[in-house]
Amino acid sequence: MTQPTQIFPGLGKVIRQFWPQIRQEKALLSVSIIGLVIEVLARLLSPWPLKLIFDYVLLPDANSTDLPVLGEVNPSVLILILALSIVGVAGLSAMSAYISLVSLSVAASRMISDIRSQLYRHLQRLSLAFHYQAKSGDLLTRITSDMDRLRDVIINHALPLLINIFTLFCMVGVMFWMDWELALIALAVLPVFMFSTVSITQRIRKISQRQRRRESAMAATAAESIGAIKVVQALSLERVLEQLFVHDNRKSLEESARTQQFSAGLKRTAEILVAIATALVLWRGVYLVQLDKASPGDLLVFITYLKTAFKPTRELAKQMAKISRGVVSAERIIDLLNVEPEVRNAKDAIAAPPFQGTIKFENVSFAYQGNQDTLQNLSFEVKPGQRVALVGPSGSGKSTLVSLLLRLYDPHSGRILIDGQDLRRYQLDSLRNQISIVLQDSILFGTSIRDNIAYGSLGATDAEVRRAAKLANAHEFIMALPDGYNTLMSERGATLSGGQRQRVAIARAAIRKAPIVILDEPTVGLDNKSEQAVNQALKRLTQGSTTLLITHDLSVSKDFDQILYVEGGQVLEQGTHQELMHQGQHYAALFQLQSVVYPEQPTLSPKTLSA
Repeated sequence: MTQPTQIFPGLGKVIRQFWPQIRQEKALLSVSIIGLVIEVLARLLSPWPLKLIFDYVLLPDANSTDLPVLGEVNPSVLILILALSIVGVAGLSAMSAYISLVSLSVAASRMISDIRSQLYRHLQRLSLAFHYQAKSGDLLTRITSDMDRLRDVIINHALPLLINIFTLFCMVGVMFWMDWELALIALAVLPVFMFSTVSITQRIRKISQRQRRRESAMAATAAESIGAIKVVQALSLERVLEQLFVHDNRKSLEESARTQQFSAGLKRTAEILVAIATALVLWRGVYLVQLDKASPGDLLVFITYLKTAFKPTRELAKQMAKISRGVVSAERIIDLLNVEPEVRNAKDAIAAPPFQGTIKFENVSFAYQGNQDTLQNLSFEVKPGQRVALVGPSGSGKSTLVSLLLRLYDPHSGRILIDGQDLRRYQLDSLRNQISIVLQDSILFGTSIRDNIAYGSLGATDAEVRRAAKLANAHEFIMALPDGYNTLMSERGATLSGGQRQRVAIARAAIRKAPIVILDEPTVGLDNKSEQAVNQALKRLTQGSTTLLITHDLSVSKDFDQILYVEGGQVLEQGTHQELMHQGQHYAALFQLQSVVYPEQPTLSPKTLSA
C-alpha cells in the first residue's frame, strides 16, 4: 500500500514539527473528524434508497429476499418513505460536512496564527549574521504567503482529500461485502492510478519548490528596490531591477503552467480509468443480474459507489498539487524555524545585576563569515564613568567592537567582561537593557512618537516619556506637531528632520537610564543648529555613565578620558589626546591632517560629555 509520505515527501516532518499546535486543537479536530465520519456514512447510505426503489417498486418481481417485509408495504407509501430518506441523508451529509469544515477552519486558523507568531518570535531572535545574509523579501514571503498557503491547503484541499480517501476505503469495503468479484473488477485500475499519482505528484512537488524560490526572489527584489527607491532612481536602476523581476516572474509563470499541465494530465488519466472500471463492472454486473446472482439495485449501488468513490479522483490531481505546494511551504517554514541563533542564552545564564560600568576586552578576535579577522587579539579596559573615544579609519573594527559589547555577535576567541563577569554569563535581555545606544542613522518605527521613546523602557509612563523628551531637547518640537506625542511616524521616521530623529532617538536612550552609553557618530550629517541641540541632549544623556563614542572627527575626542586608535582590528595607540599627540604617530598625524583640511569644522565639544 502506498504511504502518504510516498505521495507527499516531507509530510511526516511537517506533522512532527507542528504536532504541539495540532495537539492544542484536539477538541475542534475531534469534532471535525466526527463530522467527517458522519458525512462519509451518509455518502454510503445515499444510493440505498434508489436500490430499494428499483428492487421493491420498479422491479418487484426481481426483488431481493433480504428484506421481504418491504414487499408488503404499499408502493406509494414506500416511495414516500424512500424519497424522504433521500432528503434526510442529504441533509445529514450537508450538516456534518458543515460542522466538520467549520471546526477544521477554526482549528487551522488558530494553528497557523500560533505558528506564525512562533516564526516571528524566532526571526526576531536570530543573529545578525543570519539577517545580513538572508533576503528580507524571502523572509516576508515565508511569514505571510507561505503561511496563508498552508492554511488554504489544510481547509480547502487536505480535508476534501481526507474525505475522499476515507469514502473510497469505506465504499470499497461495502462493495466487497456485497460482491467480492465485482469489487475486484472495480479496483483493477487502482494500481495504475496510484502509480501515476505518485509519479506526477513528485514532479509537481519539485516544480513547486522551484516556484517558491522564484516567488521569494521576486519578493526580495521588490523589497530591496522599494526600500532603496531613492538610490534606485538616482542611479537610474529601474530598468535593470525590472529585468530581474520580469525574468523571475516569467519563470514562475512557466513553472505554474507546467504544474497545471501535470495536474490536467492526471485528471484525464483518472477519468479514463474510472470509465474503464465502470464499463467492466457493468459488463460483469449485468451478466450476474441475468443469472439472478444479483439484483438490479445491487448493480445500481455498485455503479453509484464506483462513480462516487472514484469521481473525486478526477479532482485528486488538483488537490495533490495544492497539497504538494502546501508541504513545500511548510518545509520552508520549518527550515527557518530550525535555524539556530548563533548568539543565544547559555543554559545557566543569569539575569545581569545593575552594572557599575567597567568594560574589559581580553585578547578578543573576531571575523565575519568568509573574511579575515576584523579584530585581532584586541585588549583594553574602561573604568566606570569614563568617556572613551574610538577613532580610526573606516573598516578598522570600531563598530564591530560595539556590536560585540551588545552581544550581537560573540568573539571567536578571547572574552568581554562587564564588572569582571563574561557577557556570555548574562541573559541577553538583561545585558542589553543596561546599554543605551544612539546611532548615526537612528531608526524610528511606524508608530507614535510616544511609543518610539517608550520602546527604550517598556512600560514607561507618560511622565517618564516627557522627561526623557525634555532631556533630549525634543519636547518643544514634539508639542508643535499636530498630535503631539501621539503623532504617528512614517516608515523609518522620514516625516522628521535628521536632527529631530536624533533627538527622539536620544530620548529613547535616555529613558532607559543605562549605566553604559554607546554613541556611533551621532551628529554626522546634521546642520549647525541641529548639532547644537543634539550635543546638549548628549551631555545630559551621558552624565555619570560609562560612554563609548565612535567618531571620525578627532577634534571631538581630544578632551576624552581615553582615546583608542583602532586600525586593522587592533588597538595601535591608547591614551589621552596629549599623550597620543606627544607620541607623534598615527593619531597625531591624522589629527594634524584634519586640522589643516577642516580648520573651522564644527565639533561635538568634549566638555558637553563631561559628567
